[in-house]
Amino acid sequence: MRLQINVQLDYNLSRACDLLLQIEAAAIPEQIIEHSELLLSPCEHLARVPAQDNIGERIWLRTEGQFTADYRAIVRIERILRDPAVLPAIPPHRLPGETVQYLLPSRYCASNQFTDFVDSNFGRFQGGARLAAIRDWVARHLSYVPGSSNSDTTAIDTFHGREGVCRDYAHLLITLARAGEIPARFASVYAPGVTPPDFHAVAEVFLGGEWHLVDATGMATEGEMAKIGIGRDSGDVAFLTAFGPLYFNSQKVSVTQLPD
Repeated sequence: MRLQINVQLDYNLSRACDLLLQIEAAAIPEQIIEHSELLLSPCEHLARVPAQDNIGERIWLRTEGQFTADYRAIVRIERILRDPAVLPAIPPHRLPGETVQYLLPSRYCASNQFTDFVDSNFGRFQGGARLAAIRDWVARHLSYVPGSSNSDTTAIDTFHGREGVCRDYAHLLITLARAGEIPARFASVYAPGVTPPDFHAVAEVFLGGEWHLVDATGMATEGEMAKIGIGRDSGDVAFLTAFGPLYFNSQKVSVTQLPD
């Protein structure tokens, strides 16, 4: 699958401050960047640094006044697809070292608070079957409600409120998977068909010795997502982090499937 990605950001800064930007599709073996162009408004400083686990890049910026970013890319997805539901789990003591952090609680994903719930509701399942049961539970019990959450909303809040947006679906799925001894991390992606069009958030789980993207909202499938970056939760992979006052003007994200 080939995706055409167009992103426009427009913000104002009342004074000079630092920004951390991550909006480019990652150049990794499972996806080929056929074309990429990033146009930024004038900046005092610009430096690229590796993102989490070297998946994608972040850009350090220092600027003031109006900040704009125009990103255009064509990405070809060449991901090897396997149904996670049939894959075996790996016992914690046999997990690769790089997966361990994704088995532990994090800021938005307090998995240690859900061990009893997961044991009671999904304990009869193993491996990918457990993950599939958790995904289906999240899909059934949450309602997708734009504006129902904010940047402080945690998986615990979502569990009790039973509503949210893609970020909240991903956080709750990640939390329950970790509580069920399945390493899970947060992935920021581009995908066609997302409503409303925006940066999309999904979970990525480690089963059968490999990572798989899982979207509990049902809006995207693994074979049609272009990965931007990953993290323990959304705090690690925000598309724009400002270390100072930042004011929103406009934002547009468009993802279109192209002929192969």
